[in-house]
Order: sequence, then C-alpha cells, then structure tokens
Amino acid sequence: MTAQVPALAAQAASRSLLQTVLDALHEAAWVVEGASRRVLLANAQALALLGRDAGEVIGADTLALLATPEDLAFWDEAAAGHGAPPSLSSHTRLQRADGAALALARRITPLTGFGAGPLFLVTVTDLTAARAAADERELLLAELRATLESTVDGILVCDLAGRIRAFNRNFARLWSLPEALLQQGEDRAVFDWMRRSVADADAYERRLATLRDAALVQATDRLTLLSGAVIERVAAPQLVQGRPVGRVYAFRDLSDQIATGQRIERLASTDALTGLANRGHFTTLLQEALSHGPHGPRPLALLVLDLDRFRQLNDSLGPAEGDRVLRQLGQLLARCLRQGDVVARVGGDQFALLIHDADGAGAEAGARRLMDAITAPFTIAGRTVTLTCSIGIALHPKDGRAPAELLRHAEAAMLQAKQAGRAGWRFHRHEARALTHSALDLDQAMRRGLAGDEFRLHYQPQVRLADDQVVGVEALLRWHDRRLGPVSPATFIPVAEDSGFILTLGDWVLQEAVRQAADWLRRGLRMPVAVNVAALQFAQPGFADRVAQVLHQHALPAALLELELTESGLVGETGEALPRLQALADLGVRLAIDDFGTGYSNLGYLKRLPIQKLKIDRGFVRGLPADGSDAGIVSAVLQMARALHLRVVAEGVETAAQRDFLARAGCDHYQGFLHAPALPAEQIEQRLLPATALQRA
Repeated sequence: MTAQVPALAAQAASRSLLQTVLDALHEAAWVVEGASRRVLLANAQALALLGRDAGEVIGADTLALLATPEDLAFWDEAAAGHGAPPSLSSHTRLQRADGAALALARRITPLTGFGAGPLFLVTVTDLTAARAAADERELLLAELRATLESTVDGILVCDLAGRIRAFNRNFARLWSLPEALLQQGEDRAVFDWMRRSVADADAYERRLATLRDAALVQATDRLTLLSGAVIERVAAPQLVQGRPVGRVYAFRDLSDQIATGQRIERLASTDALTGLANRGHFTTLLQEALSHGPHGPRPLALLVLDLDRFRQLNDSLGPAEGDRVLRQLGQLLARCLRQGDVVARVGGDQFALLIHDADGAGAEAGARRLMDAITAPFTIAGRTVTLTCSIGIALHPKDGRAPAELLRHAEAAMLQAKQAGRAGWRFHRHEARALTHSALDLDQAMRRGLAGDEFRLHYQPQVRLADDQVVGVEALLRWHDRRLGPVSPATFIPVAEDSGFILTLGDWVLQEAVRQAADWLRRGLRMPVAVNVAALQFAQPGFADRVAQVLHQHALPAALLELELTESGLVGETGEALPRLQALADLGVRLAIDDFGTGYSNLGYLKRLPIQKLKIDRGFVRGLPADGSDAGIVSAVLQMARALHLRVVAEGVETAAQRDFLARAGCDHYQGFLHAPALPAEQIEQRLLPATALQRA
C-alpha cells in the first residue's frame, strides 16, 4: 500500500498538468482513457459545447457524448490495444440534449507519458456558424447567378484591371461568342472577339479606354455590329462601400426596337397602297419647302390632281383593279417629276405634287406634262382604259404662305377645273378673296357666340377595353350659332387657329372642363377629363402657369386633368416643347399625344417627352379589322407604345369588330359611338353619378 502512494501522486500530478493544458486551449477538449472509454478530464469550452455540466461529463462513457459509427469503430480499436494507438480527424454532427444540432470538426490524438494505460485527447471545433455562413453565401451566389441569367440584358462584370469576373448567357448570345472560346477562360480572346465584332473597332477601343480610365463614370452608348445588329451598352461602376472595385456592362439588343420604329415611321409617312408619301408627310415636306432660304421665300407650285369619274371605273372593274390603277398612276406621276419634286396620295383618287422653283409658266408646263402622261391609253384586266384628270394649281407665295392655305386653294382650283368640264387645269384666282371674307365672317360670329353663351362642352366617355368601364371623358367643343345653327368644329376650329381666336376659345374650354370635373368630384364622381390644346395655345410662354392657376381656382387635383396635344404641334416646337411639357408634368397634369400617326414625329424625340398616353387617330381605326394597312399601322403603334410604357386610346370606334381587334392587339382604352357619342354633362351624370349624388344636386 505504501508503495502505491508515489504512483498515485504522479498520476494526480499528470492529471493536473493535463487539466491545465486543456484549460489553456481555445477549443473544446476532453481526455479519454482508451481502455475504459471513460472521460477523465474536460475543459469549460467542452462543457459549454456539449450543453452539460462537469458531473455529467467526467467519468461518462465517451460514446455518450459522440456516438457515430465512426466513433464506435475508433474506440473499439483503441480498447483492443493492438499496435500503435490510433488517431482520427474528421467532420461529424452532434445532437445536443437541448435539441440543437451542431456541425463539428473533431480530432482524436493519443497522449503518451501520462501513465500506463493509453489516453486520448479529443478536440472539437464548432463549425455550425461557419457552415451556416457558407450555406448563406452559396444561396446568395445561386440567387445572384439566377438573377444574372434571368435578365434579358447581356451582363459582363470586370474588375478594375479589366479581368472578367462574371457574365451571363445572354452576353455570350448577343456577341455570338463561341462556346469553345468561353471554355478557354482567356479574357484577352473574349475582348478581341468583341473588338472584331463591331463595325468601328477603333472608336470602340477609344471609348473603352476612356471608361477604364474613369472608374466612377456611368455611360450609355450604342454599338453597331458587323452583323448589322445595334446594341446598347450601359457601363456602370461596381462599388463596395463607396469605392470602385470594378465595372458592370449591360448590353441590350435594340435591333427589333429600331426596326419597329422605322416601320412605324414608314407606315406613318407612306401611303400603303401606292408607296408614295401620305397627306401628313406631304404637309411636312411642304412646310419644309416653304421655309425661307437665305434669299427669301422660294417660289414653288402646288398641284392637286383628281381622277375624273374614277368611281365609275372602280365600280366597273372592281376594287382590286381600281387599286391597281391607283398604283400604276402613282408610279407614272413619280416618273413625270424632276429630281427633288414630291408626289403624294392625299385622298382616295387624289394626288398632290410639289414642284420646286416653279412660277406660273413652270406649273402650267408641269400640268400639261401630267395630262399628256395620264391620258395615254393603257391596258388593265384585258381592257384598254383611257383616264383623264382635273388639276388645280396654287403658287407660293402669291396664293398662300402656309401648307393648309395652299392645299385649300389648290383643291378649290381643282374643283373649278371639274366644274369647267374636267380634263383640264385651273390656277387659283378669285376664290382666295371670297374665302377670306367667309373666314372673317365666321371669326366675328365666333367672338359674338362666346360672349353670347353659344358654346358648350360635351363629353365623350373613354372606356377601358379590359372590363368595359368608363375611366375618363374627353371634352369636345360644340357651337350652336343663333343664325347659322350648329357649326361643325371642322369648320370653325381652323378659322379660329388662323385668326388667333383659338387662344381665347381654348382658355374658355380649359376653364369650363376643369370647373365641371371639380363639380363632379365634389359630388362623388372622380372622373379624369381630357382637354384638347391647340398648337398656338401650347406655344404661349405662360401656358403652364395658366393651367396651374385654373386648377387652383377650382381646387381640382392635377391628376384629373389630361391635356391632349397634336403630334405636329409638338414636332414644330422641338426647341421649346420639352421644357413646357416638363413644367406641365411637374404640376401632375397627365399628357397625351392626340391623333397619333397623322403627323411626322421623330420617335427618338418622342421618347424624351414626359407623356403617358397616345391616341390613335380615327382614320386608322375606320378600316379595322379588314384593312390590312390600318391593321398594320395600329399594331405597330401599340407595339411601340408598349416599348415606351405608354397607354393607348383608340378614337372613333364604331363597331364591335373594331373593338375586338383593338382588345386582341393590346389596346388599353377606346372611345367612339360604339359606347357613346359626346354627351352633355347632365347625361354623363345620369350614366355615372350615384343616385344619391343626383338627388343632392
């Protein structure tokens, strides 16, 4: 017994040393006796990790702490004591008594020099937080990759040194990068491919060098590829905590959008049957020709040509052959012109010709040349046909200085030619004086009519195609003169515009429409009202301030007022239109382009305007769905509007077939006789106001 005391003392000293070592470790650790598998020592970190106190751990079987198949095999081998003591290093999982599941890195190493029996040191590192963080990173990377791949744009991410960090499949598709090239992982080869793919490689390299040198610059430009595709490139800095770490390039194929825009411009400016300029485009070209040159107004002649008795020919041969006649006539007229002159189809069988630098003698020579060409017999549908025409001629500047005035005078002269027996031409003569007197009388009558309360506003409902709900009304001006009776807006509006009275008349319409909308709002009917704005009215410097004043006067929220401006009026004021429109938009007023498609607007300019809506002119709706040209124009306008995130209203919808076509094509709203004509305010109230509001009124 006395001999065992030194051995026990040595054993106690060894355990004390081991405990000191365990306590000095930063990770969880315990010592196990190999033969019995009992836990001899453990540090505080081990007790905390295991979720147990010292009494539960010290003396316990180590398999009570970790009991995986791997542990069972290891401790069986350690207890057997054959050969060198084993060791183990692996990852495992621990289910604690409190239910928590931990991911662990576990290492078991033999200890020597601490007694007769083998001892083992078990050290455990808790990887749970690190594993969770790694899983979160993996999830984030997967989400980022999915986001990168789901975008329609091609994305390329580079670091500040220009090395590729990431890209998506759309990037490879837009640049037609071969799969083999991508698998090489050679950044230089990818960049060389891109440089060789653009039409102007030198300009591309210069621009890219500028972007590399300015890490914080954000830029947008367009690249034309050798394939003909046009790609928009948006370069933005990649920032981490406000510091640039790289650059993100987004590439988008604009080819379809550009082609659609060109198609819309072509459809909007070209007569679908003949391929000639249409009336809207011809008016624009005429306006350009009328612009003063460095030496004053340029002389020119405007000829309006109308086929004689074409309706009889059309009825006899049929519409298809009649269209063929018009196409051949268009080609014939184009061949008769000098270079720089213009021919357009401006009506069913009516054409207009613009002859530059022509006086009366030149215009007469041109008319004679046209008559000779048209009266030459030609064969159609197996029959020899001889055509004649009547031509009216107006000269600039003698017969007018504005496109509408010249066209009106040329058409009047053409009617004179028909009245004189057809197959001839007439110059504009005395009609100008008579028309001036007539316009003067009408202008004076309008001024008296406004003072005498002869004008009224009617309101035409605008209907949502999705559910047939009324979502707004358009205010339309009506005039009932005490002497003349009802006067069409098509008659008095042009006169008001020519005389300038449109400013007074337009202001009255704005006041009355806003007053009515405010009255409806007070009575429980929140109904947006659209008001037409003349080009001259919009061009006034204080127009936006006047709109703000009227809204304030009647306490109407700006969002309930929509101003409709003509396409041609905006294009004609390109230098001033944008700031004026922005001032109106800043008020909260909604803006629309009226009669879209009848003008000749620049789509690039249109994209910059703060508008919310386009209105398709009734002239394009009338032939739906049978007329292929109208259907093509309407579909193209709707496609363009979707690209620009604009809503579309179709005017003049009169049949269910027109409405159904528009609904299928994706139009948002419509207005027209199919739902209701323009109605007095009282009838709008009867349709839309709640019965209680009507009783209070």
